[in-house]
Amino acid sequence: MPRLKPRRATSRRVSAGELLAENALLVTIVTLALFGVVMIASASLPFAERSPWYTSPFHFVFRQIFFLGMGLAIGYYVYQIPVAVWERVGPYIMMASLVALVFVLVPGIGKSVNGARRWIDVGVFTIQVSEVAKLCFIVYLAGYLVRREALVQNTWGGFLRPLLLICLASALLLGEPDFGAAFVIVATSLMMLFVARVRLDQLAVLSIAFGVVAAISIVVSPYRLQRVTGFLEPFADVYNTGFQLAQSLIAIGSGGLAGVGFGSSVQKNFYLPEAHTDFLFAVIAEELGLVGVVVVVLLYGFLLWRCFRIARDAERAGFPFASYLALGVGCWIGLQAFVNMGVSLGILPTKGITLPLMSYGGSSVVIFAVALALLLRVESEVRERMAPQTRVVDESTEPENMAERRRREAARELVDSADESGFDEALWQTIRQRLDGGAR
Repeated sequence: MPRLKPRRATSRRVSAGELLAENALLVTIVTLALFGVVMIASASLPFAERSPWYTSPFHFVFRQIFFLGMGLAIGYYVYQIPVAVWERVGPYIMMASLVALVFVLVPGIGKSVNGARRWIDVGVFTIQVSEVAKLCFIVYLAGYLVRREALVQNTWGGFLRPLLLICLASALLLGEPDFGAAFVIVATSLMMLFVARVRLDQLAVLSIAFGVVAAISIVVSPYRLQRVTGFLEPFADVYNTGFQLAQSLIAIGSGGLAGVGFGSSVQKNFYLPEAHTDFLFAVIAEELGLVGVVVVVLLYGFLLWRCFRIARDAERAGFPFASYLALGVGCWIGLQAFVNMGVSLGILPTKGITLPLMSYGGSSVVIFAVALALLLRVESEVRERMAPQTRVVDESTEPENMAERRRREAARELVDSADESGFDEALWQTIRQRLDGGAR
C-alpha cells in the first residue's frame, strides 16, 4: 500500500529585490543623509574657507559626519529597546523635556546665539532642547492616546489634558524664542489627535485658539511682524526684511531644469544666509535644478509614505502605540520638510526650520536619527507580528496537480483496503464522495 509523503517546512531564498524592498526605509534614510553631507560640502565651503574661525574649509562637513556617526551609535542602542518600554517611559521623558525647556531660559545655563536662547552647552557641543522636546512629546502623546482613548474621543477633559502640557511647552518655546519649533509641536499634535478620532468641534475650537495665539504673538513682536511683511513682499525691501527670501528665490530661479552644476552656486557665496542650514534646499535647486528638487521631494515622499504604511500595519496588528508613534514621526518629518521647502520657495514665512536629515545641525541630525531608529524598531516588531506562518510544502519535486493526484489515489487505495476488511460501507462511501468532490 503506498504511503503518504510527510510534509516539511522548507526555507525560501530571498531575492535581492525582496531584500531591498524589506530595507527600503533604511536605504531612503541613508540616501537622504549622504545626499545632505554632499550638499553641505558644497554650500558651506565658501563660508568655512574665508572665515577666520575655522581652520578647514570642510569644517561643517566633518562635523556633520561626526553628528551622523553619533546619531548612528545612539540610534543603534535605541533600536534594541522594545517599543513597549517607550510607551511606559513616555510621561517621564516628556516631563524631562519640559524641565530642560525651563533650564534653557535660565541665564548661565542656556546659551544665547543671535538673540535666541535655545541651547544648553555641555562642553563638546551644544544641545538644542526644542529638537529633543519634539520627539518626547510625540512619544508621550502616542501613549496617552492609547491609555485614554475613550476619554479623548468623548470628553473635553480627556481632550484638553495633554493640550495643557503642549501649551506650556509652546509658551516656553516662544520665550526662547523658537516659533518654528512651537508650530511643529502643535501641528503634529493636532494631526495625531485628528487620526485618534477626536470630535471635529474640539479640533475646530483648538485650531482657532492656536491660530489666535499665533496671530497675537506675531503682532506683538516687531521681529516676527517684519518677517511676515518681508514674506509678503520680499523684493519691496530686498536689503532688509526681504533679503533672505529674495536671495533664496534668486537661487531657485537660477537653477532652471538641470541646475548650474554641483559646486557652482553663486548665491552661496555670502549672498544667501544660512546656505548650509535653513536654506540648503535653495542651494540644491540652484546647483541641481528641477531634477534635484524632484529627487529630494520623492525621497521625502517615500519616507513619509513608509511612515504611514507602518502606522497602518501596526494598527492592523493590534499595536496602537506603535501606530501612533509611527504616525507622529511621519507627520513631524513631513511637516518640517514641507515648511523648510515652503520657506525657500516663498510660500511660507521664514521660521528657521531645518530640512530633516539633510541640513547641517548637530541636535537636529541626532534626534532625527533616534526618531528613525524608533521607526525602524516599530517596523521590525510589526513585521514579526504580521509574519505569516512558515510555508509548508510537499517534499516532492512534482508539480502541485501531480502531487495532489497521487495523494488522492493513495487515499482511495486505503479506502478500498478498508472495505475488504469489513468496515462500515456507508462511512467509506461518504469519504469517497468527498475525495471525488476535491476535498483533501
